[in-house]
Amino acid sequence: MSDRQAVDDARAFGRVAVLHGGDSSEREVSLESGRNVLAALRARGVDAEGVDGVPALAAALAARRFDRVFNIMHGGAGENGVVQGLLEALGVPYTGSGVLGAALTLDKIRTKQVWLSRGLPTPRYERLAPGGDVAAAAARIGLPLIVKPALEGSSVGVSRVFRAEELAGAVELAQRYGRELLMETLIVGGEYTVGILQGEALPTIHIVPAGAYYDYHAKYVAEDTQYLCPGLEPGADAEMRALALAAFEAAGAAGWGRVDVMRDERGGNWLLEVNTTPGMTSHSLVPKAARQQGIGFEELVWRILETSLARSRR
Repeated sequence: MSDRQAVDDARAFGRVAVLHGGDSSEREVSLESGRNVLAALRARGVDAEGVDGVPALAAALAARRFDRVFNIMHGGAGENGVVQGLLEALGVPYTGSGVLGAALTLDKIRTKQVWLSRGLPTPRYERLAPGGDVAAAAARIGLPLIVKPALEGSSVGVSRVFRAEELAGAVELAQRYGRELLMETLIVGGEYTVGILQGEALPTIHIVPAGAYYDYHAKYVAEDTQYLCPGLEPGADAEMRALALAAFEAAGAAGWGRVDVMRDERGGNWLLEVNTTPGMTSHSLVPKAARQQGIGFEELVWRILETSLARSRR
């Protein structure tokens, strides 16, 4: 059931800061997302201005330049609860998930722990702390497996490992982006994602990269990645959407976001992660799913801005 609080007049939003950029590994993607969001808001008559990073936002809010924030800063402070905590402390409404949902879902390990406590399916995993026994963890998981930073998005620092001799290189790459790593079973099958908007799951997208898997290049650069939407037959589509919405809500996420899922060769669904501030670029997935639902890009951006209203009224 939709939890939309609809707005018809752009003036109801007041002056909006579009927070983008920042200093995470996803800065360049965030800058593009921010440009697109800003253009869409202005096209709909919203008084909006771009703000690059947390220090600039804090200064602008201290000067009382904005009434609310559209957060499109990917990774780092934009998704780990820092921005959300700042805005909560200042009483400034903002889009998307709150402190708990943002902080929890950026941490892939803790998200898995919550899902498992709720009986939701996610691949078997091991936490790799600094100095941990990588070989022993891999032996418990079994090959093939994936190694990734626990606190990154956009496939940054992710490696697929098929042979034991590949482990050291995978760990070295992941450690460039964080000290705590996640090792998990590699699910052989199709890659899917489900957008969430105002309490509803959007149609599934089946991602078919031209290469071996959906890495950073396939996400943001390549023009030959295929996106099939809906990605499944009606019954399977409804099943995956229901699972994604349950996973999103279990992790404390709200407003809008995206849940990534693998579907194995037997038709089993496996939850990978939640993104509480997904991309809004020409290659991004939530806009593709929204379009399948009849929601154009400008309308999608408007509806995401509407998610700030719950905090306004609170």
